[in-house]
Amino acid sequence: MGCLSKSVIWVVVICLILECGEGFYLPGSYPHKYAVGDSLSVKVNSLTSIDTEMPFSYYSLPFCKPQEGVKDSAENLGELLMGDRIENSPYRFKMYTNETEIFLCKTSPLSADEFKLLKKRIDEMYQVNLILDNLPAIRYTKKDNFLLRWTGYPVGIKVQEGYYVFNHLKLTVLVRKYEETNVARVMGTGDAVEMIPGGNGVGGSEEPGYMVVGFEVVPCSVQHDMNAIKNSKVYDKYPGKINCDPATVSMAIKESQPIAFTYEVSFVESDIKWPSRWDAYLKMEGAKVHWFSILNSLMVITFLAGIVLVIFLRTVRRDLTRYEELDKEAQAQMNEELSGWKLVVGDVFRAPSYPSLLCVMVGDGVQLLGMGVVTIMFAALGFMSPASRGTLLTGMVFLYLILGIAAGYVAVRLWRTIGCGDHTGWVSVAWKAACFFPGVAFLILTFLNFLLWGSHSTGAIPFSLYVILILLWFCISVPLTLVGGYFGAKAPHIEYPVRTNQIPREIPPQKYPSWLLVLGAGTLPFGTLFIELFFIMSSLWMGRVYYVFGFLFIVLILLVVVCAEVSLVLTYMHLCVEDWKWWWKSFFASGSVAIYIFLYSINYLIFDLKSLSGPVSATLYLGYSLFMVLAIMLVTGTVGFLSSFWFVHYLFSSVKLD
Repeated sequence: MGCLSKSVIWVVVICLILECGEGFYLPGSYPHKYAVGDSLSVKVNSLTSIDTEMPFSYYSLPFCKPQEGVKDSAENLGELLMGDRIENSPYRFKMYTNETEIFLCKTSPLSADEFKLLKKRIDEMYQVNLILDNLPAIRYTKKDNFLLRWTGYPVGIKVQEGYYVFNHLKLTVLVRKYEETNVARVMGTGDAVEMIPGGNGVGGSEEPGYMVVGFEVVPCSVQHDMNAIKNSKVYDKYPGKINCDPATVSMAIKESQPIAFTYEVSFVESDIKWPSRWDAYLKMEGAKVHWFSILNSLMVITFLAGIVLVIFLRTVRRDLTRYEELDKEAQAQMNEELSGWKLVVGDVFRAPSYPSLLCVMVGDGVQLLGMGVVTIMFAALGFMSPASRGTLLTGMVFLYLILGIAAGYVAVRLWRTIGCGDHTGWVSVAWKAACFFPGVAFLILTFLNFLLWGSHSTGAIPFSLYVILILLWFCISVPLTLVGGYFGAKAPHIEYPVRTNQIPREIPPQKYPSWLLVLGAGTLPFGTLFIELFFIMSSLWMGRVYYVFGFLFIVLILLVVVCAEVSLVLTYMHLCVEDWKWWWKSFFASGSVAIYIFLYSINYLIFDLKSLSGPVSATLYLGYSLFMVLAIMLVTGTVGFLSSFWFVHYLFSSVKLD
């Protein structure tokens, strides 16, 4: 029964991860019950563009401000790193109370700087992001009979030479009757904790209530009569009929002229269940493309697996079998006639150049790989819902910190293996492993942060957060890496199956440069992920919600397999031509996929982000891309090196040569 139970559990886990490739989520919170007439407040997130990584504060533009003043909502580490700034807004209404022609405010006459800034944000296609009950506002548009979904709405639009601002919002709130009556409180959804009336609590369960299950917005550009609203106050009825037609624009912005803002809201009962209210945002596009990507990866794996089988079954095993069947005299004679990989037996485990750097990069690669696998698995199982903003990035940071112990262990144990058991210098190796990748990342992000500070972007990391990140680095990651290094120093090193000669063997001249093969090998791992890479890039740079982590988990597993096979095959090819310097080549054989990903990033910048504004945005994009490909190089290179190390150790431990 125990084995059967474990089998059932594993089947359930695998089914949850795959879920037909789609990511799903655990809501992580209970619905809030709103009685008819309860106040609903809309929040605003940072202004974001569909093609730049520089978010700006909503109130950096001449928009209406709340009467009580601008207040920040609680933010976690992930939100701060992503540049999210959640603030209150003047938009408010009551549950299940339809309202039309609500006057919000009239701005002061636009100054020259405000006019110029507003035009710039319209040119850069910045979006306004509204949030109600933790749901972002969603906008629907039609193109070629297809219904497109967008989060937020544009600040304005340019028509010919004129600039028009969207100053009237048609808001639609989808509600559903409250179903549960025994819930006590809201659990973390990214918003503040709020009490819910229980079955025996104040207010009673018999009182009708509703849940918010959808939030839609239609922006319009409407020319208001400034004289008619001269004496109007906030939330007064607009003196006239407002026709919200998204197909027409009429509110042109002009210097020294004010802008009036209005809105309307309607409530519609929906059959959407509360746990499914995020489906509109997470609905997967192009499922067939994702499956095509996986099938393409499987074809690459099958091709490489065939080569590996040929190497093992037909070449290596054949040679070993022939050797073992000979008597001692014949073996001695055969030793004199050795060729190929058997000739480098005395040099194959010779220490590589820059051994400490190799150990550090492999250790950091293990740390990043562990972080990626665990994060994607938890996200695929639904524990990192987009309803909890910043959870994914926060989880990645803390997983990286904790896995410092793995980085130290692997780096130091590999160092001792290369040194044939000598543990001298293990503290230095562990310290370098704790500082190499975080140090490079810190330099890149600091440079980019200066650019964001200079542009007054909300994406800039505050100085206080810098201090927190440094404390996390040196108070958690570094000590854990040193602890891992200590255990690596105490663990037995991996013994080589053959002795290393004192004088290195000369490597015969090669017909083709070996590094050319190494760089070309990265095309195969790139072929397994380039389709999924497009969806990831679109999510990062075009504001789309990426939540097909089931597919991503499958692609990650396939990528690991392909990297291992590519590196193994290339290592065998180098040994066959008597090239015993395989250590670094096995690392970069699979790690060179990062070069192709960076080239793809440049291609994406040129052809998909055509309207990227200015050299600052392009520099930010390339800087973040460089940071990403560095992490990918460490992960894929580590997988390739470890698989090649196992292969070489197995190969030379299977034959006894004097």
